[in-house]
Amino acid sequence: MKRILVATDFSARADRAVRRATLLARTHGASITLLHVIDDDQAMRIVKAERKAATELLSEQTRSLHEIDGVGCDYSIVLGNAFHGIVRAAEEIDCDLLVLGPHRRQALKDVFVGTTAERVIRGSGRPVLMANGVPASLYRHVLIAVDFSGCSAYAVRAVQALGLERRAIVSVMHVTDPPGTSLISRASLTESQVQDYLAEIEERAAAELRAFLVGLEFDPVRRLVKRNVTSVADTIGSAAREISADLVVVGTRGRTGVAKLLLGSVAEEVLRTAEVDVLAVPPSAVGKDGESAKV
Repeated sequence: MKRILVATDFSARADRAVRRATLLARTHGASITLLHVIDDDQAMRIVKAERKAATELLSEQTRSLHEIDGVGCDYSIVLGNAFHGIVRAAEEIDCDLLVLGPHRRQALKDVFVGTTAERVIRGSGRPVLMANGVPASLYRHVLIAVDFSGCSAYAVRAVQALGLERRAIVSVMHVTDPPGTSLISRASLTESQVQDYLAEIEERAAAELRAFLVGLEFDPVRRLVKRNVTSVADTIGSAAREISADLVVVGTRGRTGVAKLLLGSVAEEVLRTAEVDVLAVPPSAVGKDGESAKV
């Protein structure tokens, strides 16, 4: 990990992203670029005033990161749409990781689809870290959710390439969704037969998980197989709480949309509801040789 890009609008949410990026940069010897996007669809005098204010804030922030935190840092101000500005800047500076603050959550309904964060994650070819948690320390426990697809393989490779497994416990989990589960209660099966059926499904998934990881030459501290009861994303969240994971990693389909882990847009739901940090990894983040294309 050499270059981290952090998008900031100077809000408390963005400050959380900056602090997480700072911890990562200090740990991995990386530099930081702070990015602020100014909407140019407004009066030029307003654009000029916002640029002047942003320049002052970013200059102070980069100086603080360098002098106090010992992190190499610069900044960039671009005009245009926030989504396009962030994605374009990530490509231009060739960053290894893009860090965003948590998306805004409504009181009664948590909306994620259509937000700048969601569009960036869908459109960027770089790993995107959404800093939901309070960045008080280095990651201690990383949970990678996999469905045995190529997208999941990219996610595992990215964790290795970014060096996240060097200082944290890593668990890899797969969520099973046994076919016909909703009909079991109506079937003429005894409780013992139902449990045998579910155990067989989980054993098969555990074997497939082992084979998947052997193929990637990756040996996590823990392998988990969980059965879906409510939703796959909810099961992932419950597992993260159970093992006290502070980072959840999911693969995405990059430019064609967020990947579906088993059922529904699970990665999207994880990003929308997670209480801890989430790393979303698109296929283009990893080169043909299996190593990160940008790390």
